[in-house]
Amino acid sequence: MSSLANRPSDRLIAILDVVLLVAAGIAVLAPVAWMVLSSFKESYEVTAYPPTIFFSPTLDNYRSLSETTPFLQFGINSLIVTIGSTALGILLGAPAAFVVSWTRITWPAIVTLLARMAPGTLFLLPWYVMFRQVDMIGTYGALILTHAVITMPIVIWVLLPFFDNIPRSVFEAAQVDGCSPVRIFWRIALPLVVSGLAVSSILAFVFSWNYFLFALVLSNSDTKTLIAASFNFIGEGSTNWGGLMAAATLIALPPLALALVVQRWLISGLTLGAVKG
Repeated sequence: MSSLANRPSDRLIAILDVVLLVAAGIAVLAPVAWMVLSSFKESYEVTAYPPTIFFSPTLDNYRSLSETTPFLQFGINSLIVTIGSTALGILLGAPAAFVVSWTRITWPAIVTLLARMAPGTLFLLPWYVMFRQVDMIGTYGALILTHAVITMPIVIWVLLPFFDNIPRSVFEAAQVDGCSPVRIFWRIALPLVVSGLAVSSILAFVFSWNYFLFALVLSNSDTKTLIAASFNFIGEGSTNWGGLMAAATLIALPPLALALVVQRWLISGLTLGAVKG
């Protein structure tokens, strides 16, 4: 009887779940759909009121983008900075996460999280002065180092649950056999968190690819990234909304393609890292 009584409430909960999922999907996808559709409009149609629902699609924005902007070079710059900062974040973040898990001391992880939560403007001026003094403004090195500040905390916080899930008896047995902590990290712990490395690498890549502030201030015409180059469409008196939407659509494609390709490993990896035992 109790199971029969619960059926209406179960159905209501299921309906509410579907409604919430649909609402969340619309909230997430509506801005993306608006961006893509706007990239095929003339600039005056993007800001028209009331909005133009029916319009004649045009490729003028994409054509103008390819003719007036070295988009390929900016894309290569973005890949260099993103891959470099992701690799540096993994190189520094993975050992840091292992040490925090090994020692059970949590304050370094908390400090790292607070640093990640701090606004980028807090670090921008000191970095600009420092890089200017060593003549690194407009170099890949400056961009990679600053973007590593974004990627390393992500790597640490994603990998911590993976290292914590490794039984302590595994480390204790390795110590009995004479393994040093460094050797335990490289030979035992790291191979056991490969899925965590994949997840943290993907998230670090996306966050670095999309970061705007440091790339805008610390780059020049030779090292400018795609996200910083999109600022060229915003003028003092007017904004080329059609060109900006076209650039934003193209910029969003690599992370989107990466997410679609690795979504199975991304979801399973995050689930594995979130479950103890």
